Amino acid sequence: MRIALFLTCFNDTMFPDTGRAVVRVLERLGHTVDFPREQTCCGQMHFNTGYRPEAVPLVERFTRTFAAYDAVVTPSASCAGMIRDSHPVLARDHGSAALQEGVAGLAPRVHEFTEFLTDVLGVTDVGARFPYRVAYHPTCHSLRGLRLGDRPLDLLRAVEGVDLVDLPAADACCGFGGTFAVKNAGTSGAMLADKAQGVLDSGAEVLCAADNSCLMHIGGGLSRRDSAVRTLHLAEILAHGEGVPR
Repeated sequence: MRIALFLTCFNDTMFPDTGRAVVRVLERLGHTVDFPREQTCCGQMHFNTGYRPEAVPLVERFTRTFAAYDAVVTPSASCAGMIRDSHPVLARDHGSAALQEGVAGLAPRVHEFTEFLTDVLGVTDVGARFPYRVAYHPTCHSLRGLRLGDRPLDLLRAVEGVDLVDLPAADACCGFGGTFAVKNAGTSGAMLADKAQGVLDSGAEVLCAADNSCLMHIGGGLSRRDSAVRTLHLAEILAHGEGVPR
C-alpha cells in the first residue's frame, strides 16, 4: 500500500513535529510513508470564508499531488473533512468533469490519522508508552464532522502507563473555529474560558486532540492562566516512549 502524509499547511508551518510523529508511528507498524513536496493547502480557509473560486486551484493541486497513492493520511480532522466533504462541492461548482472524477476517486482514500490506524490498519495498540494524566478533547470536526467516536480514546487506552481522565463538557466547542476566533473574539473567548476551566478541573497534565488548531487555541488560554498543563497532538503521544516531548 502506497501511503502519503498530508501534513497540512497549518501543521507544516507551526507544528511539524506532529507530522514526524505520524511517520514514526506508521514506520513502527511496518509501513513506508511518502511526503510529496508539491503539497500545500487543502483550501479550507478559502472555502470557509467564501472565497470558493480561489480554493479551486488548491483542490486541483491536491488531487494532482496525491492521485497515485492508495491512502493519504492527515493529522487533522478538519482538513480531512474539508477534502472529503467540500472538495466534491468545489469540483462540481467548478464544472470540470475531469476534476470531479479526480476528486471522487481520491476523497475516499483520504483518512484522518486515528481512523486510518483503527479502520484501515485495524490497530489500536501502536506500542506507545506515556505515563502521564491525559485528557482528550474531541474537536468539532472530529466529533461532528468525521464522527470519530471512540477511535482516539481506544488508541489512548492502549498506551502503556497512561492515566486517561475525563474532560468535563468534552463535547463543547473550544471556540476556535478558524476565523471565528478573530471575527467573534468575545464569544470565542467565553467559550475558551469554559473549555480551559474544564481542562483544569480534569486534573490532566496533558491535553490532546486530533487538531492542532484547537490545541493552539486552548493552549493559549491555559498559558494565560499560568497553567502547567501541556497540549500535545494525539499522534505525538502515540509516537512516544519515555518522558514528555518538548
